[in-house]
Amino acid sequence: MNLGSSFPGGVFSLLGYYNYTVVATYVSLVVSVLGIFQAWEGRSLLSIFCLMLSGLLDAFDGKIARTKLDRTEEEKRFGIQLDSLCDMVCFGVLPAAICRSFGMKNGWALAVCCLYILCAQIRLAFFNVQEEERQSQTKANRSCYSGVPVTTIALLLPPVYLLRGCGADCVCLAAGCMLLIVGILFISPVRVPKPQKIGIAAVIAIGILEVVLLLLAK
Repeated sequence: MNLGSSFPGGVFSLLGYYNYTVVATYVSLVVSVLGIFQAWEGRSLLSIFCLMLSGLLDAFDGKIARTKLDRTEEEKRFGIQLDSLCDMVCFGVLPAAICRSFGMKNGWALAVCCLYILCAQIRLAFFNVQEEERQSQTKANRSCYSGVPVTTIALLLPPVYLLRGCGADCVCLAAGCMLLIVGILFISPVRVPKPQKIGIAAVIAIGILEVVLLLLAK
């Protein structure tokens, strides 16, 4: 069983599989870690941009992976696990850190953030189980998701920053409600169609509009 990918010459090997299909996922993870650091320093806007960039990268990492037609089953399963572990940081921990930078630091805010992260973890773990089972039965692409995808937060959270003019309490309340509602939707038995080319284009257009509005509100 292949447990790693050897360097040229076979001098030594590292655990994992190394090819271009995982680059976007790794970049997304690094961007989100930087976003967490920015949020911890109170730089909310920079951390939001990191969240949105991670969302953009996530929109294409699956498509990039599928361009490699000779992926082994181990590489596919590795990609599934890698993507979800990355998503946990990008769309689970980072949004909670951003909300903390908004001022959500009291008891109820901590409880909401913890609940949100827990829901994201459950959603991602359940997705992994479903996806591995689905891929063992069919080679067709997924047509819909069970539960709202965790990446949704990358579009829903940024507009909360635009409420700064209403006061810190308003921003914290809006962010808290956002995390609570979206977190519950992560684990709700709703079927969400997987966006196709038009849907992805619409999401990118909304993201661009949000970036423009965030820069104007800076």
